[in-house]
Amino acid sequence: MALVPYEENPLPAFSKLHNSSAQFRFANQELRLAQDWKRLGVAAVVWDAAVVMCMYLELGAVELKGKKVVELGAGTGLVGIVAALLGAQVTITDREPALEFLSANVAANLPPPAGDLVVVSELTWGQGLERFPEGGFDVVLGADIVYLEETFPSLLRTLEHLCSGSTVVLLACKIRYERDARFLSMLRRSFTVEEVHYDKDRDIRLYKNKQNTSQR
Repeated sequence: MALVPYEENPLPAFSKLHNSSAQFRFANQELRLAQDWKRLGVAAVVWDAAVVMCMYLELGAVELKGKKVVELGAGTGLVGIVAALLGAQVTITDREPALEFLSANVAANLPPPAGDLVVVSELTWGQGLERFPEGGFDVVLGADIVYLEETFPSLLRTLEHLCSGSTVVLLACKIRYERDARFLSMLRRSFTVEEVHYDKDRDIRLYKNKQNTSQR
């Protein structure tokens, strides 16, 4: 998630983003996520793509129990928290300015022992990738991380580093602009890309991707 402070938006559709918290029930647990739109902007609110991703994970279409999972651009941490509640060993990542906020949400919603399976870590796409095991994750999760075109090459490099041929990448996003579709075209150069779910009410698409074996 980009760290972009936004001015107050009077549109009703955005009013929920200005709430100080958002509440959900996933994996048989009540979750309360702090939000801070004014200080951290889009990184500090729960977007529909994260909610749709969590709903999909609950369906069990992707095995998470005991798997090594990394979430990119985690923002509030909702997706990573739900993955942990479903039994995954999760590394939840975002840029450094968001980490204190992200860590507080994780601690509030994942008390031990569930929280013992979660690590919050700084990750700026394309930088310091050697700190993360190459091809070392079973599942990579990203909700609403495809929207800034200048980040596309570094996001793709990050995915290529984190994935092996067996890694499942799940991306949930709204295709708002031509540039979003262009990222999917870039992704297809290294990964198979399959749309596996569409939430019509929220206009969110979920893509399942696997790295082409020839890329490793």
